[in-house]
Amino acid sequence: MHKPKPDDRSNNAERIENTIGHTLQNMDEARDFLKAHSEELSEEEKRNIEEKNARRAESIDGMREEIKDEVAHQQRYE
Repeated sequence: MHKPKPDDRSNNAERIENTIGHTLQNMDEARDFLKAHSEELSEEEKRNIEEKNARRAESIDGMREEIKDEVAHQQRYE
């Protein structure tokens, strides 16, 4: 019988920060795409891209809260 691995949270904040960076990059690319191809896109396609960016922004807010939790956890257990 194997013992469960301990929960290694030591790099969680860093991983979340990387994910935020990638998400921000995706948002920028989507905005650039909209600007460059706005005339070629239907209103529905534009709305879908804008809604996806809105969901990304909400996700970033949640990830920033997770970082706060991770930092607090690390400070408690250092």
